[in-house]
Amino acid sequence: MSGSERTAESVFRATELRKVYQMGEVEVQALRGIDLDLRESELVVLLGPSGSGKSTLLNILGGLDVPTSGRVWYRARDLTAATEAELTDYRRRHVGFVFQFYNLIPSLTARENVALVTEIVDEPMKPEDALALVNLADRMDHFHAQLSGGEQQRVAIARAIAKRPAVLLCDEPTGALDIATGVVVLEAIEQVNRKLGAAAILITHNAAIAAMADRVIRLADGHIFAVESNAERRSPHELSW
Repeated sequence: MSGSERTAESVFRATELRKVYQMGEVEVQALRGIDLDLRESELVVLLGPSGSGKSTLLNILGGLDVPTSGRVWYRARDLTAATEAELTDYRRRHVGFVFQFYNLIPSLTARENVALVTEIVDEPMKPEDALALVNLADRMDHFHAQLSGGEQQRVAIARAIAKRPAVLLCDEPTGALDIATGVVVLEAIEQVNRKLGAAAILITHNAAIAAMADRVIRLADGHIFAVESNAERRSPHELSW
């Protein structure tokens, strides 16, 4: 990792994050004291089996959930002290979400799906530009049913980035896709990270995807048990699945 990467400003800083869910009479400890730092323009892969706490951690960073204890900062902003209205504003202005399922509106074209997001922020990207960034310039007037699974996921990425988020949070974005289509989607995420400079966190259980990251954070049973830095990021088409 270069010196500039080591000294880059932190986008997220989390200390001693814990999350406990009450399931009837049973307590489920999803996170057990997580410390985390995410830097500007960094691409981090969260790797671990189902139930390791990856999605819970991502949801807390994205303001979709709150920890039971611990603190999390977005830049200098303490998210754990934020009101619900403040968290809504934070999600709207600063975070782009990409999930395994695309949540597109079937009655709208790709362009119209992306345009919905541009109406809620101050300085959005043009829908056409966002779609071009994920190589869908020739498909922007197609409807949901006219797009492949990979194309639908890339529309979802274009929608996430059209508000120019500082952070892109991706939860199993290739989980419902075959290998070839998954590579295309990962290339779109990489483009966003490199060209827009958005810090990106990508959840996966697929260890091969770790090679495209700056850092790999491995979780198990609510703990971070390893953090690894890649000397060089591999492009998605170089990955061996």
